[in-house]
Amino acid sequence: MGRWPKLDKIEMIDGEIDTKTYEHELRKLQRRLLDLQVHHLRNGGRAIIGIDGWDAAGKGGLIQRMVYGLEPRSTHVHRIGAPVDYEQGRHYLWRFWMRLPAPANWAVFDRTWYGRVLVERIEGFCSKPAWQRAYREINDFERMLTDDGARIIKLLVHVSEKEQRRRMIKRMENPHKHYKIGPEDFRNIAKRKQYLEAYDDMLEKTDTKNAPWHVIASDSKRQARIEGLRVVVEALGKDVKLVEQELDPQVVKDAFKMWGWKPEDAK
Repeated sequence: MGRWPKLDKIEMIDGEIDTKTYEHELRKLQRRLLDLQVHHLRNGGRAIIGIDGWDAAGKGGLIQRMVYGLEPRSTHVHRIGAPVDYEQGRHYLWRFWMRLPAPANWAVFDRTWYGRVLVERIEGFCSKPAWQRAYREINDFERMLTDDGARIIKLLVHVSEKEQRRRMIKRMENPHKHYKIGPEDFRNIAKRKQYLEAYDDMLEKTDTKNAPWHVIASDSKRQARIEGLRVVVEALGKDVKLVEQELDPQVVKDAFKMWGWKPEDAK
């Protein structure tokens, strides 16, 4: 813990990378992600990818590129909002326990259990002792999962105040993006200093060896997507040796019997 500078001091990348470079890097990372997912499908591995950050920081676009091309039945994206009626009154981690991936599955959380120490802290949805206690509870929660063999990757997508304002205005100017903005966004923007303090506390107290934080500077959307995917690929690929799977001999026999196809025909 303690390796992150203040969030508003993190260097933001100016300018976008060119389209050709972006698409080349994106496709390469997406193919690697699929290879890693196939590895987990064969070996029963579980991945939990948690993404938090500011409104209009680009979380949705990052998730869209992350899951593109993955095996859909084993990839689950959970968009987390306010607790619904049947979740009220239960421990705040309960609804996340219920969404954890089964063996050979990946779960992507669009906002996470860190809402306890972010929005719930700032909006007064829980008491001060409750959100202060949550840092320990969350660290224990993540430790239990990683001790059980799950891999946890946590991304905090950070956007500057100036760029956030520009993107919010673009949403208001585009009728097809009106659904992305509401009065609660302005309440959150007005409390940016409080959120900065809460994010800094979160990074300081929950950046652990088994479940570290990765801050993604997102003023450049393309750069942020490439960096976000690269972080996930490196985390999921650590200590993993990918081996190309051989065709089942029975499949080869059946293909020859039905079509006269032999493996050397593909060469």
